[in-house]
This record gives sequence, C-alpha cells and structure tokens, in this order.
Amino acid sequence: MPDNPAEAPASDDRPRESDAPAAEAAGLAVGTVFLKPKKARPFFGRHPWVLDSAVLRIEGNPQPGDVVDLATHDGNFVARGLFNPESRIRVRLYAFDAAEKLDDAFWRKRIERAISLRKTLGFDDRSGAARLINSEGDDLSGLIVDRFADWLCVQFTARAMHCRVELICDILEETVRPAGILLRSTERGLGKLEGLHITDGLVRGRLPNGPVFINEHGLQFGVDLSEGQKTGFYLDQRDNRQAAARFAGGRRVLDMFCYSGGFSIACAKAGAASVLAVDGSAKATALAEANAGLNGAASVSVETSDAFKKLDALASAGERFGMVILDPPKFARSRSTLDEALRAYHRVNRQGVDLLEPGGILVTCSCSGVVSRDDFLMMLSGVAQRSGRSISILECRGAADDHPVSVSCLDGEYLTCVIARVV
Repeated sequence: MPDNPAEAPASDDRPRESDAPAAEAAGLAVGTVFLKPKKARPFFGRHPWVLDSAVLRIEGNPQPGDVVDLATHDGNFVARGLFNPESRIRVRLYAFDAAEKLDDAFWRKRIERAISLRKTLGFDDRSGAARLINSEGDDLSGLIVDRFADWLCVQFTARAMHCRVELICDILEETVRPAGILLRSTERGLGKLEGLHITDGLVRGRLPNGPVFINEHGLQFGVDLSEGQKTGFYLDQRDNRQAAARFAGGRRVLDMFCYSGGFSIACAKAGAASVLAVDGSAKATALAEANAGLNGAASVSVETSDAFKKLDALASAGERFGMVILDPPKFARSRSTLDEALRAYHRVNRQGVDLLEPGGILVTCSCSGVVSRDDFLMMLSGVAQRSGRSISILECRGAADDHPVSVSCLDGEYLTCVIARVV
C-alpha cells in the first residue's frame, strides 16, 4: 500500500467519471472523498457529518447532491453519502455497507422505517400531529417531515437531500396519503451555509382552508402551516407542556415567548388561577388568543410585547408569579455564538427568577443545539448564585418521543426543558 495517499490506486469496481449518470441512477458513487489521516474514527462510529476540515482530497467530479464514497486516506471504504461542495458538511453519510446503494429503493425503505416507528409509538391518529421524520434521528440527515392532521410539512436542512425532493414527495404521497404536502424553508443562516434556496409553498395536493386544527392531549390548536415558525407548531414540546401544567394549579402563571399558546392553554386547563401569555410577534399572539378561545381558556390573557422589556416592566411594577415559563427562540446558531447565547439565557432566567414568589415554579427551555444540557444547567447555577435564590431541579426533559436522537449523532439532542422550584 503506498505511503502517499495521493498515490493510492482507485478500486477496480468504482465507477469511472464517464459512467457517472448510470452510477448515480443506480445509487452508486460518482466520486470518492478521501479523509485526512486519523480522521476516520467518527465515521466508523457512524457519525453522519463529514466536515470539510476532515477532507484530504476528492476524486472524480461530484456535483451537489451526487452520491459519493467516503474512504480513508489510503483508500479503504468507510461509508456512502451525498455530496455538497458549498457546505461545511461536505458529505452526509447514510450507508455504511459498501454493498448498499443509495437508490430509490433505499430512500423508500428508510422513509417507511421512520413512519413505521411513529405508528408503533401511537402517532397515527389523523386528528393529531406528529414528527414523522427527524433528520439524523431517523438516519435521514437533512430531512424533517411533520404531519398536522392530513397535511405534511417538509423541511430540508441539506441541499443534497433537497435534490431528491420529487422522489421524497412521491414516497410520502404513497406512504402517508396526505391531503397536501407543503415545503417550508429552513433557517435563513443554515440555508445560506448549505447553498439551499427554497420557496415556501404547496408542492403536492391542496392547501388547507385556513388553519389546520389538531388535538394534543385533549386540547385543540389551530396551526398556521403557511407562516408559522419551524414547520408550524412546536411538536417537540408536546409532553413538556403537560408536565409543566401539572404544577400550574392555583398559580398565577407568566408564559414568556408564548408563540401560539401551547404552555399557556395547558396550564389554564390544568387549573391555573390566571395566565399572562406574552410574545413579540403579533401573528403569534393572534394565534395564541384564538387557541385560548378555541379551548375555552378564559383565564388566559395575551399580550404582544418585547419579552426582555416586558420582564423588566413586570419587575419594576413589583409583580410576582407562582410559575414563570421561558421558552425563547434559538439564541445560538453556531459555536462561535455560544458565550453570547449563554449570557442571553442567564439574563432572561435571572429576570424570570426575580419575578417568582418563594416556592414558585420555573419552567425554562433551550432549543439551541450548541448549548448542551450541562451548559444550560451551569447557566442556571449562575442564576441561583447571582439572585441569591435556591433553584432545585424537579424534572429535566427533552423533546417528545417522535423526535428520536441517534446515539451516533448526539448533536440532534437540541431541546432542554427544566422544571425547577425556586425558594
């Protein structure tokens, strides 16, 4: 075997560049990405993301979305995936057996496997909503699919996966038989990093006539599939809303960053004395108000206001609450902004703690994937120290079980929800 990886011979069965179209149709590689020495271990462990910094060289001429093989610096097969020359994640891996082809049958089997899990978990009730495909958690890196009653919302976070949008929609139509499939753009920054430009809108079937109504733990919610955040509703917080509501009875509740009122309505229906729901988006608060009315949650009052300013105003007015819920948007989108995000989490949690009466309940969340659970808990420790209050964790929760996390890619464990007592 040559000492210089640049001299490593190509394997005899690897398709030549002139055979690329036929190879691609068969789900075989049209090129090979060679890793730098000592960079292969994570991928033998089935981690799906190959960063550009791990790449030694590329053989062939793969284009965005093409199938490529990943090889060690000296030419040994590691895995098969999809290529994106514009992304820092240069290759996303899906198969770790050289005999497995990334053809139409492969994607169908992988999608059907994900949907079968949701049926096993009991998420096949068309009156409700569920995440059917959770990207890396279902070994489908770059693809998210949520079902709201009879409609699907599809979100691509990888350009290479988006290249297969028609095939994916074909499979979803045949497997789920939805009334319609809507495409939702990803976060602006992520789309730019992937070279991914998507226009929101209907791609199959028909649009719903207004909001889609779903049942969640006996509560009704109207979901705006065309303009809501993420794919329209925070399905990941489904069980956390009920967990928080168990502590709400008889308490005066403040729900900051309320979005469409999920936590607020769950707490109101569980017997909260009153709920003040606040969000900076007028569209979100209109949804929250409508959902409160839909559920007969008369104790919920909704206000459109900047969260930080409202927290300061409540503190200045001497207001106190028996429960404070903090579910802010993502504060960190990359590791370079981690420190800034932790400062923002500290600030909002310090404000929330200061508004709690002794023995009050703090429900505080982070959906920033780069903020680990340990980081978040250490931030809370700092809040306890600075505020002079004792904070005791009652529950530390994650996303609902239709959001599986792969042990090979723990980056997918992005949601932390802490329920704590503050004295």
